[in-house]
Formats: sequence, C-alpha cells, structure tokens
Amino acid sequence: MGATVGAVWGRTEQQDFRSRVRGTLLGAAVGDALGAPVDGLGLDEIREQYGAEGLVDLGFGYGRRGAVSHLTQLTLFSVDGLIRAQVRRDTGAWHPPTDVHRAYLRWAATQRDWGPDERRKDDGWLAREEWLYARRDPTRALLLGLGDETMGTLESPKNAAELGPEAVARSAPFGLLVGWEPQLVVQLAVECATQTHGHPVAYLSAGAYAVIVHGLACGESLDGAVQRALALLALRPGHEPVSDALQHALGAVRQGMPTPARVEELAAD
Repeated sequence: MGATVGAVWGRTEQQDFRSRVRGTLLGAAVGDALGAPVDGLGLDEIREQYGAEGLVDLGFGYGRRGAVSHLTQLTLFSVDGLIRAQVRRDTGAWHPPTDVHRAYLRWAATQRDWGPDERRKDDGWLAREEWLYARRDPTRALLLGLGDETMGTLESPKNAAELGPEAVARSAPFGLLVGWEPQLVVQLAVECATQTHGHPVAYLSAGAYAVIVHGLACGESLDGAVQRALALLALRPGHEPVSDALQHALGAVRQGMPTPARVEELAAD
C-alpha cells in the first residue's frame, strides 16, 4: 500500500512539474510575441498606435500575428542545451555552460541559414525545426557574442559593457532545474549570460530571474522567491543596481496592480 501511494504521489508531482515547465515556456513565448510589436516604444507611443488601453492582443510583427521572437528562440535553445548537459552528466564530460553555448551557436545558425543543415547529424531535433530559421533582428551583442566558437566566461566575458535584456529573457529554463540548489542555478545562469552579455547588471539580472523562476517552480511564493534572489545577489560584486530594481518591483507588487506608468518607471530603473 505504501509503495502504491508513493508511486501515485510520484506521478502527481511529475505531472505538476511538467505543467510548470509548459507554463513557463508558453508564458514566456506569449509574452515575447505580445511585446515584440512594441519593442522600443514608450508608453505614449504605444497608446498613440494602439489606443488608450495600449496593446491588449497579439499584434503584427515580422509579417504575422504572434510571430516567434528571437527571445523565444533563445529560450528554446537554452532548454536544448540543458537537455544535452543532462544526457552527458554520467559520461564524465559534464559542463553545462559548454552544452548551452553549443546550443546558442545552433541558434545563431537559425539567424543566417535558410534552413537546417542535414549534414550536421548531431545538431538534434530542435535545430532541425524549419520554422525556427527566421531572422528576428538579433542585437549586436548576440551576433558578436556568438559570432565565433570562443565561449565567454565570468573571468573573460563577451561584450563586457553590454547591458541589454537578452541574457535575462532566455534564462527562465535554468530555474526549472528544481533538483539543483538555488546558488547553483544562479551560477549557471550567470555563466551562460556572460557568453553574450558581460556587464554585471546583465548577467546578475539573468541569475536573479533564474532563481526566482526556480523558487516558483519549487512551490515558493513570489515574495519568498524574490527574497531568496536578493540574498544570493548580495554575495556578488556589482549587485546593487539589480537588487535595487528588484526591491522597487517587489514594492510595486505589494501596493497592488501597478499602473502602466509605474511599469514604465520600473523598466527604466
């Protein structure tokens, strides 16, 4: 009886985890697609184009409604790299940042090639998905960071002055490693962020986002997950701008649903 109950709970927990993974990836993809048409626009410009309520439905971007963004592409390749790393775990050649970097190089190919290269048999199933081969105005930091096979590291990062959000936006999958300790999740997200974004604000933001997702995936409250992120950030040099921004965002949430103007203000922090 005990074994049966244990098996049932195991299946239930597994199904719940799979649901959280799907929700995380789908939520990020929908958010990316929703925001893509207004990327770079201020609140007044958004209202001018879409009315007083702003953008309330999927708009047209890249010639269609709800088109996949490069941030969604990168997030999927983060997952791809983590799966490869897990497969290698028992081979003695386990170094997750390297596997994630190789996955990002496969993403870079989707921005310059017309379609999958059938000669590269080891690219895996994701890199063979033709719909991913769509150039999505990748930033200079991404193109430079992944323009060759040299991997950026925390000691020698790519684009040391880059503050852009792309490293953060692709880091949710690291938080889905629920069997990892939070500090290891932060470290992995930070190391992978430095492959394209070497400024502490960029890579520590990636680490913070990943560990917040990790806390939520493990069943913590949003407040608890953010507090854990703040505690882990405090151990790292250059964390102050990221910690301050998180504190301001948490304060806004505690005051209720933020107004559009408040969201714009937080985005500028």
